[in-house]
Amino acid sequence: MQAFLIIMRKKGLFILLIAIVLTGCGEYQRLLKSRDAEEKYQAALMYFNNKQYVRAQQLLDDVSAYYKGTERSEDVLAYLARCYMGQKAYESATDYYQAYIRNYPKGKYATEAYFQVGHCQYLDSPDARLDQDITKKAIEAFQVFVEQYPESPYAAQAYEEMSELYDKLALKELYSARLYYNLGSYLGNNYLSCEIVAKNALKNYPSNKYQEEFSWLMMQSKYQQMVHSVEDKKMDRARDAQDEYYNFITEYPDSKHRKEVEKMFNNIRKVIKE
Repeated sequence: MQAFLIIMRKKGLFILLIAIVLTGCGEYQRLLKSRDAEEKYQAALMYFNNKQYVRAQQLLDDVSAYYKGTERSEDVLAYLARCYMGQKAYESATDYYQAYIRNYPKGKYATEAYFQVGHCQYLDSPDARLDQDITKKAIEAFQVFVEQYPESPYAAQAYEEMSELYDKLALKELYSARLYYNLGSYLGNNYLSCEIVAKNALKNYPSNKYQEEFSWLMMQSKYQQMVHSVEDKKMDRARDAQDEYYNFITEYPDSKHRKEVEKMFNNIRKVIKE
């Protein structure tokens, strides 16, 4: 008997839940058909606050034309952008925040909009092996934001995310440099290409977290160019590798590559003494 009562209670709760859902759906459908823009707008805010972003977005879309040219139009545009953020539709959110900036460059949501353009693109930034166009756009957006709102509460987050994006661009270059190094002397001097990519990455992204790896690739590349050099260029390349050795151990005296670097240096010295 007790088990039966428990089952009935659970069944009753389930039926109640279904009724609530159906009632909610019915109310939402009624709102969609309503011609009362204010009612739709207030309901959209309620759905938004309850994290029902798709419903909020649909209702806001419905009233956006009605409020165009009024003070409320600014709110509608900002909340539409937020709804797309809530849905993790970052490209659409970016479009709406950019539309807000075009229409209300000094509006009450302007600080948020300028930050969110960069933040949306940061969230949408792909793996470092892929095209990084959106990553570069995010950096540009953050730079605009921190220039205009250096004292904003969002500024610290903008700098942090911008640093991550620079690291991602550096990582893409690191993948390229490693590829060139692994190709070695295949169909040309890929060690030189590796050196150039690593040097440019250190120049373009001076604070990236892969600095030691770029320096290590430069050291290896210059050493390998010496090893594979023709005789009339070997001495110059040995001296170039020696200079790189001094740069490396000065910058990274406790590097995990120190033993390998010392072995290279001994071989470099032998070439120079010869």
